[in-house]
Amino acid sequence: MEAETLALAQEIDFSMWGLFARATLTVKLVMVMLMIASFWAWAIIFEKIISYRKARAEAAEFDRAFWSGEPLDELFDQIGPEPDGRAKKVFAAGMTEWRRSHRDDGGLIAGAHARIDRSMDVAIQKEAEDLQKNLAVLATVGSVAPFVGLFGTVWGIMHAFVEIAQQQNTSLVVVAPGIAEALLATGLGLLAAIPAVVFYNKLSADSDRILAGYESFADEFSTILSRQLDS
Repeated sequence: MEAETLALAQEIDFSMWGLFARATLTVKLVMVMLMIASFWAWAIIFEKIISYRKARAEAAEFDRAFWSGEPLDELFDQIGPEPDGRAKKVFAAGMTEWRRSHRDDGGLIAGAHARIDRSMDVAIQKEAEDLQKNLAVLATVGSVAPFVGLFGTVWGIMHAFVEIAQQQNTSLVVVAPGIAEALLATGLGLLAAIPAVVFYNKLSADSDRILAGYESFADEFSTILSRQLDS
């Protein structure tokens, strides 16, 4: 009897694919959903890492150009009213409103400083929406995936106990495959959730630092324009 049990255990495929193939339809759907969520999360993570790295490099490059001593009007003429860089867009928004605030006689329309500040704030808000886009997906995957995996585990264990009752056999050879299939769902849930949570926290902090840099630049730029208005 023990020899037969051992032989049967050796015939069972406990590989990842074997566990997936033997799982019930419900557990398979849970596993597929978790794998899709994991791939989606990693796609967002890589896209954000590249995007944030590019934003930091562009901001550093523009910061050097801004503080190089070149006249602001000449710098604005070089980058144009609709530049590609994020920091340049904030600068362009302020300079565009600065030029629009001049009357034909060379004077400034009343309230120019407040309008310039609002223009840069709007530009920063647009960049914030773009930088933080899809971060909510990471938060959702991180919070929901473990429970989805747990649902698959509970369902799989329930099915395993049903098989035990039907076969009237409590041998590990009967119990182990169903339990292993169920636990795989939990593993996939954690596999999707842990990176999503870790990188959500990291990318949120990176986004906040980038936006803080834009806000600091807007304050400094506003101070420079304020001096020119006062003079």
